[in-house]
Amino acid sequence: MGEGPNRKRTVQTESMNSRGAAEESAAYRTAMDEVAGRNASGSAQGAASAASDESHCIGQGTGLLEQMIERSNLNAAWKQVSRNKGAAGNDGLDLERTRTLIRKEWDKIKTLLLAGRYRPEPVRRVEIPKPNGGVRLLGVPTILDRFLQQAALQVLGPWFEPHFSEHSYGFRPGRSAHQAVLAAREHQRAGKRWVVDIDLASFFDEVNHDLLMARVRRRVKDVRMLKLIRAFLRSGVMVGGVSQPSEKGTPQGGPLSPLLSNVLLDDLDKELEKRGHRFCRYADDCNIYVGSRRSGERVLESLTQFLEGKMKLKVNRAKSAVDHPLNRVFLGYSFTLHRQTKIRVPEKTCQKMRAKVRERFRQARGQNVERFIRETLNPLLRGWMNYFRLSETRGFAEELDGWIRRRLRCVIWRQWKRPATRFKRLRALGLDEARVRASRHNGRGAWFNSGASHMHAAFPAKAFASMGLINLLDTLNAYANSSS
Repeated sequence: MGEGPNRKRTVQTESMNSRGAAEESAAYRTAMDEVAGRNASGSAQGAASAASDESHCIGQGTGLLEQMIERSNLNAAWKQVSRNKGAAGNDGLDLERTRTLIRKEWDKIKTLLLAGRYRPEPVRRVEIPKPNGGVRLLGVPTILDRFLQQAALQVLGPWFEPHFSEHSYGFRPGRSAHQAVLAAREHQRAGKRWVVDIDLASFFDEVNHDLLMARVRRRVKDVRMLKLIRAFLRSGVMVGGVSQPSEKGTPQGGPLSPLLSNVLLDDLDKELEKRGHRFCRYADDCNIYVGSRRSGERVLESLTQFLEGKMKLKVNRAKSAVDHPLNRVFLGYSFTLHRQTKIRVPEKTCQKMRAKVRERFRQARGQNVERFIRETLNPLLRGWMNYFRLSETRGFAEELDGWIRRRLRCVIWRQWKRPATRFKRLRALGLDEARVRASRHNGRGAWFNSGASHMHAAFPAKAFASMGLINLLDTLNAYANSSS
């Protein structure tokens, strides 16, 4: 695998370092406390319910735009955008050049914002291959527009957040995919052993702007902020050097998009709560848990009508289904059929992981094995296992461990190349001469030899452990022991 360093930019939609997450969460909680204080104050000042309702409306007092462009809010927004280190947008400006632009043009930008006349640049189209085929379309705004979206998010989020459903887990402070998976397990343990798995076709590309803005206006009364949000929605997409208008959708890639998706899908949450269903929703991934297949089919049919009729969204009927949770994947996890349901990692998820590992091996071909393990393989394994640490079954981790070690043995066998080199190295590793002579040039390929007894004897599991290779099974057991 080559000696040179390997660097690859990846698109991340929901990841940040632990320090950044802690800072953002603290800032968000502070804002939430301020909102709660304002609401309580407004309620105390008047007994009439109309006055109480009015105290919840955004746009009172100093106004949303004024709050958005306060220095402290802008500083926090820039820190968050800088921390994410995203790629440049359609204008080609990186972080440093965007900082210079903001300092030079801020008075003009501020004037346009306050007048409700700011117009974002078209987003840059990025296509991300899906593991099961096809592509996911991302829209990357310019760094300036991401900065302004982040500043708006920090003002808007705390006002919407208290009204969202407790069953919604995606892109919300203090909530996570792990909480959604644990809640799904509890629904099943309560006797809801069938799942209605609804797949929304290209949700972020199908959002109806008018319906979304109508829901935003329920709480946002500042006309300038409403104009700014709509401007972001209709900013357009740059394709082949030509700007195409955005008639619908909210492009993935901007800080404001996750909040807007929750604003729209909150109607789905409220409908499910009104019907008394047990469910978990993470962004556009929604699972409803019911007691029988027949009731699940009724729920799927009625919700399809609700989503397509009232919310103008498309349900992918080919991928939506009523089934046992064992046969479905929710946020990468699946579940067993035990009376006390257990969380498991399905084979489909393991296949995706194997594809990622193969890609890492291809990228670092020729590199020193120990260096490859330390710098390329371990970070991937550590991050993957950290996400799938909820699994209550162990077989998948043991199987992946064995497969990864065989891949490494395959690399080593190829690096040795010549029969003479293989003879020398295998002898040095303690194999007897007769066995080495029979193995060094057996006419079989590298993958066969990587699984043969002579390479297992030369490189047992403890040999890779001495090189620093992370053991997934041991890591999973350590997580289980620390949480028990």
